[in-house]
Amino acid sequence: MANYSMCGIDCDICKYREEQNCGGCKACEGKIFWGECDLYKCSSVKQLEHCGKCGDFPCDKLKEWAKKDNPERIDNLKNLI
Repeated sequence: MANYSMCGIDCDICKYREEQNCGGCKACEGKIFWGECDLYKCSSVKQLEHCGKCGDFPCDKLKEWAKKDNPERIDNLKNLI
């Protein structure tokens, strides 16, 4: 099974794993190399395993992020629920 972030990115194949030595949001509790992740924080506060478990899935913020980077993240989460 893949190592998915809270928002559905497959961390095992993400380009930032090697480029930025990123272990993924779960490993660093949402404090990613670029700053604190709002999606991680939201899921964490709601005590959810990932965004796919949220009643608002997919929320506007997740859709916005998916348009910019890693569009497969929403489909990845759909496969987990």
